Amino acid sequence: MAKFGLSLHPKKTRLLEFGRFAAVNRRSRGEDRPETFDFLGFTHYCRRDRRGRFGLGRKPVGKRMARKLKSLRQELRRRMHAPLHATAQWLGRVLRGWLNYYAVPTSFVFLRRFFTRLKREWMKIIRRRSQKDRMTWSKLETMITWCWPALKIKHPWPNQRYVAMHAGATQGRSRMR
Repeated sequence: MAKFGLSLHPKKTRLLEFGRFAAVNRRSRGEDRPETFDFLGFTHYCRRDRRGRFGLGRKPVGKRMARKLKSLRQELRRRMHAPLHATAQWLGRVLRGWLNYYAVPTSFVFLRRFFTRLKREWMKIIRRRSQKDRMTWSKLETMITWCWPALKIKHPWPNQRYVAMHAGATQGRSRMR
């Protein structure tokens, strides 16, 4: 890195014990569970799957989720008196983009939390439109069903992606022979 005039930031760079045996090693030393780290908008952490095997967990960084909700709240406030259907469609597009990035395996709980908080924020803003509020949760849910994307994981597990990439490569080679 020095060859290109680059250096590591001392506060942002550290070595940490992470991986399959990190939890066992730390427990034997009397320490807590393995540390987490943030990278590319995700908090990476060590987890166990249903069979008790090691797995890498990824969830959206909490600060980024809070920042996005705050910016959406401000924009909803600005669009308070816009037609509800137009606002629902706009929120659907925003949510679709957000899910296209963050909807990875092991993050569903956090996606649902974001989804729920966004619904609550929108309902608060809708109810501030007038004193004669007629919006009910069932009406809001109907509009959300029509305009917002379904909450589901969009990206495959890493091992599925690996098999898909390398299975085609090995098949192609055998055909060439």
